[in-house]
Amino acid sequence: MTDSVDSTRHADLIREAALRASAYIEGRSARAVIPTHEAIAALDGFTAVLGDDPVDARTILDQLDRLGSPATVVNTAGRYFGFVTGGTEPVAAAAAVLAGTWDQNIALPVMSPVAAHLDAIAARWVVDLLGLPVTSAASFCAGASIANLSGLLAGRDALLQRMLWSVDQRGLAGAPTLRVVASAEAHVSVFKALRAIGIGKDNIELAPTDHAGRVDASQLPRIDERTLVVLQAGNVNTGHSDPFDDIVPFANAAGAWVHIDGAFGLWAAASPRRRAQVSGAAAADSWATDAHKWLNAPYDSGIVIFARAADARRAFAVEAAYLTTDSERALMHLGLQMSQRARGIETWAAIAARGRSGIADLVDTACDHATRLANLLVAGGVEIMAPVVLNQTLVSFGDDATTDAVINAVQHDGTCWAGGTTWHGRRAMRLSVSDRATTTADITMSAAAILRCRDAIRG
Repeated sequence: MTDSVDSTRHADLIREAALRASAYIEGRSARAVIPTHEAIAALDGFTAVLGDDPVDARTILDQLDRLGSPATVVNTAGRYFGFVTGGTEPVAAAAAVLAGTWDQNIALPVMSPVAAHLDAIAARWVVDLLGLPVTSAASFCAGASIANLSGLLAGRDALLQRMLWSVDQRGLAGAPTLRVVASAEAHVSVFKALRAIGIGKDNIELAPTDHAGRVDASQLPRIDERTLVVLQAGNVNTGHSDPFDDIVPFANAAGAWVHIDGAFGLWAAASPRRRAQVSGAAAADSWATDAHKWLNAPYDSGIVIFARAADARRAFAVEAAYLTTDSERALMHLGLQMSQRARGIETWAAIAARGRSGIADLVDTACDHATRLANLLVAGGVEIMAPVVLNQTLVSFGDDATTDAVINAVQHDGTCWAGGTTWHGRRAMRLSVSDRATTTADITMSAAAILRCRDAIRG
């Protein structure tokens, strides 16, 4: 096969995939959010036995669309409220198609000048929108779990370096013991990250929280120069943020490292109407957030941000004769990954298209929708368990059994989708408005479906 013939077939396949993707987009709003039992059963039609001979590429693409598309969860059409899952900004999705075809590796700038250029712009814009110090270094990664891991790993090494212990030279065996003070409402990814960097439960102290899930600064455990302090912007259940103004200066004065997990809540800083909720966050040492949540970039795209690039390089920089670079922004030296896809391209496209006011509107609209959803449910006799301040609405339908029954009914109804959680010992429905496609009509329709399911349970 000549190169020209191969290129033509490749291009034809991409065009067909784009047409099928377009048809999926045009039809998604008419579908139930959750796939039907028939669609899930049809997945058995995928080729599951590895044959000896090649299969035509169009046959593979047909299977993906004909069998796969109906079995997707429709989380980009406005009525998916589970897991703080963002939708997709159209221009970012389109950029992902082009960037995926480019197939650029952004470990070093020399490996893709265009990807490195756009990545640097996107990183600078993120720091600006979040109101963080202009000297901060942002690095795209696989998600907020990796961003938390990266920030805490850098914090571990920085604290030990201040005690004249180099992890790079001496490892962790025999190293001074570090402590962690974390919110009692910290996300599970924080504890996963702490375990990965060698800090176990015996060295973690949980700070008590209030009725909305915020750390109670008056009951903060002891903090000193050996402490990693982990705070939260956007409680995963309520959306409330810790009182950074009351805690961060105190921790800084004690010589601690402050890391803020702001997977979605840190984006409140991009809204003039809501940035007061994360006041004081900019004085931390590291932050974790996502582009694939509120910013609505395609999966996956997390962002770790360091107040000082030197802290990132201490933790992640490596040397090899064939990997030399004089760039100050080589991503393999600012994070865990070496080879990595160019995630910053999609974020650049999303921010460039919306501008500063458009990003603020993205945040504000989701918050307004969450408030409207809560008000409609309250009018229907439902209990809202914490004040709605961002995009999270936490709901109880009375006793735990009834709440779980309503959650199950809503998930099977298909009008919208919401998950369950346990909040301060009580079962709750958790509604997260994170999709840029959500409309007022979606909120009205979803509230009616939830109340209809509640009424059916009551009989």
